[in-house]
Amino acid sequence: MSNSTDTRISVSDASVIFPIYGSKSFKNIAIRRATKLFNKPLGGRINIDTVTNNVYIEALNKISIEINHGERVGLVGHNGSGKSTLLRMLAGTYPPVTGSVEVVGKIAPFLELSLGVEPDVNGYEAIYLRGLMLGLSSKTIMDKTSEIAEFSELGAFLDMPIRTYSSGMVMRLSFAISTIVNPDILLMDEWISVGDQGFQQKAGKRLNELVERSKILVIASHSIDLLKSLCTRIIRLENGQVIEDNPNFIS
Repeated sequence: MSNSTDTRISVSDASVIFPIYGSKSFKNIAIRRATKLFNKPLGGRINIDTVTNNVYIEALNKISIEINHGERVGLVGHNGSGKSTLLRMLAGTYPPVTGSVEVVGKIAPFLELSLGVEPDVNGYEAIYLRGLMLGLSSKTIMDKTSEIAEFSELGAFLDMPIRTYSSGMVMRLSFAISTIVNPDILLMDEWISVGDQGFQQKAGKRLNELVERSKILVIASHSIDLLKSLCTRIIRLENGQVIEDNPNFIS
């Protein structure tokens, strides 16, 4: 984790598209025309490649954003506006087909917490696999395993296969593993709330500490009250484009 103030995100004219294979049917063309006719924000722009006649969704369209050290940025917009796609592009999951994305700093993407938590491994094995996916060294994972186990409150269940866990238990373990990192850049798709009331309070405290330690926060949410409590800047998306960038969002 860098000690400098160079942590930043720079996105220039970046676009992300999702091809819809086998989509030359009249139905898909009708959907495209209806989208244009009623001008409804249905989750990115639906287009047809004039050469191949294939349908594709332009999830992000020439996005340009600069986010610097110390900023707390909230992403808002209707479902399908591009918030989650933007977060995944910043995380490196969706590479842009045009433009560029430059990220300086260590990223912790809180987007798919259960990634690496496979049903046939036990809790301790899940800790190790998820830790590797987060970029932690084997030594760091081993050093942190006891802390993760204690925080999860799963006890003897950690020796059992994940398939025997309830969904709540899986989320508690995933949360305990994911929040052990110390990122420069924290990416979140909604605020994470897991477990019963007692665990939620403990998890909320840890998450707030993680946010405070991070140098940049980018969080997507439908809750303006939440964003007012966390953010100093709001970026509003619609149809995969930035329609508002308010750098003076007052919490």
